[in-house]
Amino acid sequence: RKGYVMLELNTIHLGDSYELLKKYEIHNNAILVIDPPYNVNYKYNSYKDNLSMKEYIEKMKEITSYFKQFVIINYPENLYHLSIKLKKAPTKVVSWVYNSNNARQHRDIAFYGIEPNFEAVRQPYKNLNDKRIQERIANGSGGGRLYDWWKINQVKNVSSEKYNHPCQIPIKVMLNIIGILPKESVIYDVFSGSGTTCIACKELERKFVGIEIDPLYHQISLDRLNGITANGQMSIFTDVDK
Repeated sequence: RKGYVMLELNTIHLGDSYELLKKYEIHNNAILVIDPPYNVNYKYNSYKDNLSMKEYIEKMKEITSYFKQFVIINYPENLYHLSIKLKKAPTKVVSWVYNSNNARQHRDIAFYGIEPNFEAVRQPYKNLNDKRIQERIANGSGGGRLYDWWKINQVKNVSSEKYNHPCQIPIKVMLNIIGILPKESVIYDVFSGSGTTCIACKELERKFVGIEIDPLYHQISLDRLNGITANGQMSIFTDVDK
């Protein structure tokens, strides 16, 4: 037993997630939502991103073992290897697609042990000339349900949204993910990075627990939670792409 001591809610903790999850009890209604290192040799400050596939999948298995429900953003091949290791298939998979200057043009978002509600987040209608769509808009509809194919640009180095992190996730991706999960959930991001998951939770008024091992990234994420932009200016969620 861990003594029913839980990590404080609605903040990002500095530390090794593998050690902290051993030490602390998990909150009720917890859902793990992670964009972990992809094991493609990104240059992180405090993490080796070129493990053997066996070691990488073992570490992913360990981190998910604390949660009954979890969501993982990753390249398809890594998710296939993990699913085989877990002997567990996702209940739903979304493709996040984008234009890039290399052969990788999409990542998958796999939902394990949970059915996301695609009606909870709306998107603009695509065919505005359709009379049925026009009628829905006239009746006050705010858009259609989300599809399982999200075309959202990556955070480029020249973007105003960009912070000093090598693999920053667009806030829109996380707003979509958190938005289609149950509102009573406590969202855990144990590879918090620049804090995008926690920022999305704060924007959507969801409870969250973040963990980040690197002191620089941890400070960046705390600054973002406090409304400090990449250039050091104060702003309240101006990095949220609405």
